[in-house]
Amino acid sequence: MEDLFGTNGRATEWLDQAVALIMTYAPKVVLAIITLVVGLWLIKRLINVLDRKLGQKDPTLNKFLCGLVGAILKILLLISVASMVGIATTSFVAIIGAAGLAVGLALQGSLANFAGGVLILIFKPFKVGDVIDAQGYVGTVREISILYTVLDTFDNRRVVIPNGQLSNASLTNVSAYETRRCDMTFGIGYGDDIDKAKAICRRLIEADERALKEPAPVVVVGGLGDSSVDLTVRAWTKSSDLWPFYWDMQERVKKAFDAEGISIPFPQRDVHLYQNG
Repeated sequence: MEDLFGTNGRATEWLDQAVALIMTYAPKVVLAIITLVVGLWLIKRLINVLDRKLGQKDPTLNKFLCGLVGAILKILLLISVASMVGIATTSFVAIIGAAGLAVGLALQGSLANFAGGVLILIFKPFKVGDVIDAQGYVGTVREISILYTVLDTFDNRRVVIPNGQLSNASLTNVSAYETRRCDMTFGIGYGDDIDKAKAICRRLIEADERALKEPAPVVVVGGLGDSSVDLTVRAWTKSSDLWPFYWDMQERVKKAFDAEGISIPFPQRDVHLYQNG
């Protein structure tokens, strides 16, 4: 009977302790869960608002800053929730710091990409919407995120380039300026009239509205090749008109030269045979 009553007594004591713990921590846990859910919802709403506001003013900074702010707010929210439950925040912060150091050592490349993204946003060698030539790819910048820059190439491929590589290597911003110079070379035969060929090129340039009047186009003899006299033709256009203008000029010059009797020679070699004796 004593063992029975003793066991029942201990069970009652454990039950009382369990009830006391539940009464002590249950409200904190429930409040922490509510805080976590509401906090995540508020962070999402805040990021959406920030995304809309920055998207109108600076699309380049938009994705990068939204991702960074979201990560920082979520870390602060987790620390606050842990404090509400009763976890010592100083120890929690120390654990996060140690974990951050370990992760940082393991992800040195990602940290380099993060630093590269910061440098890109500060110095702005390019922005969203620019056409760049970098790392062997030419395309339109669609997004600059925390770690990567996304390009859409002209043949409809999506290329993801780490920011660390972009910030530490040379690149060409093709669309940095509104105008560009179109450089072309046309070869004519040594027996053809140079002045006539130059006049044809000038006439075709002046007839095309995409060619700008200023700076004035240039048509000169650029070199004397093995098989041809090479005319160097330079005209300025809007950046968006450069390649259509270039392709049209290739066809028009060929047709005009054919109509005017100007030859476009191909590489050739004269061979002389000598007989001894």
